[in-house]
Amino acid sequence: MALDQYNKKRRFDRTPEPKGKVERGEQHRFVVQKHRASHLHYDFRLEMDGVLKSWAVPKGPSLDPADKRLAMQVEDHPVSYFHFEGLIPEGNYGAGTVLVWDTGTWEPLGNEHEMLNHGDLKFRLNGEKLKGEFVLAKMRSRRPGAKGTEWLLTKKKDEAMQPGFDIDKLDYSVLTGRSLDQIAGDEGSAEWESNRKAAVRKGAEWLLEDDKEPRKRTQVKQTARKGTKPKARKTSSQGKRPRRAA
Repeated sequence: MALDQYNKKRRFDRTPEPKGKVERGEQHRFVVQKHRASHLHYDFRLEMDGVLKSWAVPKGPSLDPADKRLAMQVEDHPVSYFHFEGLIPEGNYGAGTVLVWDTGTWEPLGNEHEMLNHGDLKFRLNGEKLKGEFVLAKMRSRRPGAKGTEWLLTKKKDEAMQPGFDIDKLDYSVLTGRSLDQIAGDEGSAEWESNRKAAVRKGAEWLLEDDKEPRKRTQVKQTARKGTKPKARKTSSQGKRPRRAA
C-alpha cells in the first residue's frame, strides 16, 4: 500500500529505477538527490517504516537558519532508491538526470510518527554535507490550489549552521564525485548500479501540478557524450590561411 503510488507512476520495463518494495528493518538513513527533470530540484528522503518518506525541495536544503525552504511532500519511495544515480529515460515519469547530493543517517528528536502526523518533524542529520538539527514543519495554507502537501524545511541554530550557505559550491555526487552534466554524458548512467562507489525557477507552482500521467520532458543534450566535438561547417567565405612569407 505504501508504494502503490510510486509503482503506478512508473513503467519498470522502460526505466532503470527500482520497483517499489517495502523493506524490513529500520536503519534511519537519509539521502538528498539532485534531480534535473522538467525543473531542477532536490529530493529530500528520510528512511522510515521500510520506505523513504520524500519531499521535493526546489531550492535544496540549506545550513543557514535564515533560509526557509519550501518542501512539497511526494509519494513514498522504496529504500532501494537510496543510491539511485543516473538517467531516467525520456518519456518516463521524472525523466532526466539524478545525482546523489548527500547521504548519511538521521535521528528523530522525539517520536517520529507523532511528529510526522502532527506536521512538526524535528531531527538531526549526520551526512557528508548536511549536519545538525533540522525541522520539517507542515504549512497550514488555505490558499487556492493548495494540496495540503506544503512543508518548510529549516535548519536549527547549532554548531553546524553556516550563515550565507551556498548550495552551488557543493555541486557534486557524494558517491562518484560527478556533476549532473557528467552523469548525463555518461552512457553507463542509463543503467543503475546500487552499490557504485567512487536554473532553479522561482516559485514552485510546478510542484502543485497533478502528475497522474507522465509529462513530456525536455531531452537531455548529450552531443558530447563520447568526448567528440561537432565539426564546424565550411562556408564559401572560409578558406585556407595564406602562408607567412619566409
